[in-house]
Amino acid sequence: MDKLARQKHWDNIYQTKDHSQMSWFENKPQTSLDFVTFFDLPKTSQIIDIGGGDTFFVDHLLEMGYLNITVLDISRKAIQRAKSRLGDRAKLVNWIVSDISDFQPTQHYDFWHDRAAFHFLTDEKEIQAYRQILLKALQPKSIFVVATFSDQGPQKCSGIEIRQYTESDLEKKFGDGFKPVKSLHVNHYTPFDTVQDFVFCVFTRQNELT
Repeated sequence: MDKLARQKHWDNIYQTKDHSQMSWFENKPQTSLDFVTFFDLPKTSQIIDIGGGDTFFVDHLLEMGYLNITVLDISRKAIQRAKSRLGDRAKLVNWIVSDISDFQPTQHYDFWHDRAAFHFLTDEKEIQAYRQILLKALQPKSIFVVATFSDQGPQKCSGIEIRQYTESDLEKKFGDGFKPVKSLHVNHYTPFDTVQDFVFCVFTRQNELT
């Protein structure tokens, strides 16, 4: 699927479905929030949520008092929904409509969060583009959290083929320049009572590439 088709696909989903029809929906993204707490991020930390769209991660970050939050998503419709839900609080967030492989960061982030965006990149050129963007966007000691379907999880999401990963796969993919800190498997229970196996991996940005 090319980028334009991908954008139209997600815009259509956010125009036609509510949260109860979206397999990835979490009212409270507890695992992601636990990582924020684990690293005791200062409230002034620069946080970016990749593929955050209309998820509730941003809502909880605002409630926790975080001041510098960016949400990036390919779907303008998803971001419009999130803004509508947040009301006046939406003004506290920096919103970016972009395919992640086209993203041109103009600042550095302390915490990069990606739950289920990276695994949609199946073309090796886009995967390498993601990695180069990540290296540009993060300074040494910055934190990178990525979650994908595991090798025991689904092979598709919303009708689109994804790329499954194990912990070791992700460590190899990002290992040069990133130090693995923690990994875990999480069973995500969808709104329609199915279970999806995710693998979460956490890295810190290293000073130099090896």
